[in-house]
Amino acid sequence: MARLIDQSKAPRLGLPGCVSLEPVSGAIGSKVTFRIAEIAVPKPGDPPRGPHLHDGFGELIYVLKGTGATIGEAGEIPIRPGDIVPIPQNEKHFTRNTGTEPPVLLCFFAEPHVTAGTTEFKSF
Repeated sequence: MARLIDQSKAPRLGLPGCVSLEPVSGAIGSKVTFRIAEIAVPKPGDPPRGPHLHDGFGELIYVLKGTGATIGEAGEIPIRPGDIVPIPQNEKHFTRNTGTEPPVLLCFFAEPHVTAGTTEFKSF
């Protein structure tokens, strides 16, 4: 059944280096997850975010605004508004800000419970 999701009521996730909302997930009975992530402008002395991977499912990132780079096992991919970055399952990756404003990413997963299947690392 179609319905409206109120973004202002979405759970905030405590992910390193970003503000992340999860308005759609298994928590509301969905079979997929949709996140909105805003990557902070790094301040001097901020530790860089380490990579993470999704065990058994991929991620599809759409860049809504801002600039950055998605770093994966194959290297660095510069990103800007309108770009789409598919991340294969089990690939270590992270996205960092390379601009002066926070990039906003729309992240899609064909998995209802992303957090349970995500492993964070300190480095590659």
